[in-house]
Amino acid sequence: MMHHSHLLFSYLQSQDHARGFLQKCYQNQQIIDDKRWSYQNSERFFYYIKHGLLYYETGNQSPMVIKPLLYYYGMIHLIKACLLTKIPTYPSSTALLAHGLSTRKQKKQQYQLLQDEVKIQQKGLFPYFSAKLFTSTPFTNNKITIDRLLKSIPELDHLFIFSGKQPNFIFVSELANSKLVFPNDILDSYHITQQQFIKKLASYVQVVEVTNHDDQFTCALKQPISAVESNPFYFDEQLDKVYFPLKREIPFHTHEIMHHFMLLYHFSMLARYESEWWGDLMHTQQSGDYAIVKEFLTITATKVPSYLEYYLNMVQQTLRIGD
Repeated sequence: MMHHSHLLFSYLQSQDHARGFLQKCYQNQQIIDDKRWSYQNSERFFYYIKHGLLYYETGNQSPMVIKPLLYYYGMIHLIKACLLTKIPTYPSSTALLAHGLSTRKQKKQQYQLLQDEVKIQQKGLFPYFSAKLFTSTPFTNNKITIDRLLKSIPELDHLFIFSGKQPNFIFVSELANSKLVFPNDILDSYHITQQQFIKKLASYVQVVEVTNHDDQFTCALKQPISAVESNPFYFDEQLDKVYFPLKREIPFHTHEIMHHFMLLYHFSMLARYESEWWGDLMHTQQSGDYAIVKEFLTITATKVPSYLEYYLNMVQQTLRIGD
């Protein structure tokens, strides 16, 4: 379960604690010269966390028009802290310092935010952290629409439902539970048989037993779902509830953190380079896009720092097992 008190982040805002934490990480991965690497990286690790949280705190107190910029740079710092726990040589080349994403520079006259796209580059921070932290190769197609990314944030589902759209997710379990409950009509959504659906699931989780009920079926798992691996499951902000996509358009092989990064990148680019359009959206508040952008920024402000702290907590738990 995630909490907003950031106990681990607070603990790591001491250079001695940061160094000890990194050394344990490197020892656990059997990295040669773990002591030297932890001394070399501890100050950077410490400041990535300290400054990352400062960006978020400043963003929380700032006008909405500049929030995306502050949250985006805060997220970059926290992701770099996570990368340092796994790769002591990060960044090994300047190519890794690029965003790893791009967006159309010139917006059209009748600009439609939800139809705009983010393009994924072959090199840069985005594809790098996706692979190293979440073992994910981002999207078979090299671009994705803003609409599709927003639909992949479970807490935004109610806004789509309010506007007359079908829900994007269904609740299937609690995180600590090793049973998933699916309604039978999910098979119609994917146009597949139960057997095909279970086979699809088995690519991500170990299903040990399937039990059929009147209008639903239960999959017993060998172990609960991991919230830090790329899989089709999504989680609420408190990391208690597990959701499953009801539509094929919701990304299946990626991690939600990746989607937040892409959205913050896109909104920060709009704030920087499309001042007139972004200013109109923020200040007139007439567009339907305003409500969803506002809600997303509220969610991402707490969900991303909590998720990345949870990621480090999982690293720490792995270390304890290895002690």
